[in-house]
Amino acid sequence: MKYMIRLLCPFMTSLIILLSAFPLALSAQEDVWDVYIAQYDEGPGSTLINMSLKQVAPLKQFPFVLITGVKVTDCTDEGFPTPAEFQKLYVVSDSVQAFVNRTANHKFAGTFTYQCERLDYFYITDTAGIRKKLQQLYASAFPSYQPYINIRHDASWEAYLDFLYPNEVTYEYMLNQKVVMRLEEAGDKLEKERQVDHWLYFKTEIDRECFVTYATKNRFTIISKSKAESAEAPYQLVIVRNDKVTIPDISALTLQLRKQAVQCNGTYDGWETLVVKE
Repeated sequence: MKYMIRLLCPFMTSLIILLSAFPLALSAQEDVWDVYIAQYDEGPGSTLINMSLKQVAPLKQFPFVLITGVKVTDCTDEGFPTPAEFQKLYVVSDSVQAFVNRTANHKFAGTFTYQCERLDYFYITDTAGIRKKLQQLYASAFPSYQPYINIRHDASWEAYLDFLYPNEVTYEYMLNQKVVMRLEEAGDKLEKERQVDHWLYFKTEIDRECFVTYATKNRFTIISKSKAESAEAPYQLVIVRNDKVTIPDISALTLQLRKQAVQCNGTYDGWETLVVKE
């Protein structure tokens, strides 16, 4: 999936920037990582997550989850480790990951930082001897930290799918945040409405017309309908409307468009807009 921003500058007519939804993916075989912050019962928490595992989870050969990390005392009022403490925690995580690499066949699912604690999540094939060896690692290499070790059966990958992986609203926010940040970097203050173009794809013409009906009722203008014979969902639809593109505004809009596309057996594929400068 790609989002596009069209930048209009005084010294050139136009410049198209393609922004991948998850730019850390370098190939189909490599992991795709992203990060988000969400609010929990006792404050904000930060999640670094391997997004690519969503396509294959749950993996039956990795039925156990290992959740491990340390508790720190040098943290902010919001419960995040201070920058100096984070540097130390990176060393802890690197050591733990090296240990898991040597000890077990695994998939590294993510890292959760919350209330002065930073925990790594690994899905592993078996648990033989891991707890004892981890305890020895923490005791010998990081004696000043209070370790946390939780190993449990999780064949359905609940910890990844229901906890680490962002919910629908957060996921939409993550996608749009990348685009809005590029607008701001280009000097856009996000104060004015502007034309926003949206792309959608459908498997049949009937499905596309289902969405056209919805779009027309909601004051969108139909810009184009086309068909790519070789595509799995060949019926393309481009619609436009003037809207604000602050993260709350655009995320609410794209989430609704995505849901409606699913209702019409289609896929919402992204948006394009212009940078607006005073």
